Amino acid sequence: MPRRTPHRPTDEPAQASADPMGTSAGADAPASRPSEPGLNALPIAGITRRRLSMVVGGLLAIWIVVVFARQVSEAAAATSRAESMVASNAGEKADIDSLEQELARIQEPRYILQQARGYGLGGAHEIPFTLGAGAPPLPADAPGSAGRRVGAPTAVSPLERWLTILFGPGG
Repeated sequence: MPRRTPHRPTDEPAQASADPMGTSAGADAPASRPSEPGLNALPIAGITRRRLSMVVGGLLAIWIVVVFARQVSEAAAATSRAESMVASNAGEKADIDSLEQELARIQEPRYILQQARGYGLGGAHEIPFTLGAGAPPLPADAPGSAGRRVGAPTAVSPLERWLTILFGPGG
């Protein structure tokens, strides 16, 4: 089926031609070949519907890939935030447990009595005392210090202690 092309409008009046194909041209008309199509039949810059649909399809595929990649990255970020929240919740739970244990210890009567002694509120037979702020440290051999405790290592052998107790200090 031959392709029909619209005729190009001209400013010259239409010339009636006896030849329907237009092969017999006058002296003024340019010669045209009937086998060559006009430039109007050619597509613009080589863009056909098929190529245009392929370009649009490619752009759509790229857009879908970019949107999907963004969703994947957002999901990965949400997963890492959830993992960090789980870790921080575990740390907070450990803090809460230690605070609950401290609260239970503070509410025991033994602890309350010990802290009350610090304010001079001891038992009826206790004599309250405090050390002054400028008090010197206790000597190493003071009663109750680590050097005088029962079972603490000593520099004197047990035999020498017995001899000192029985015969007195030697000279």
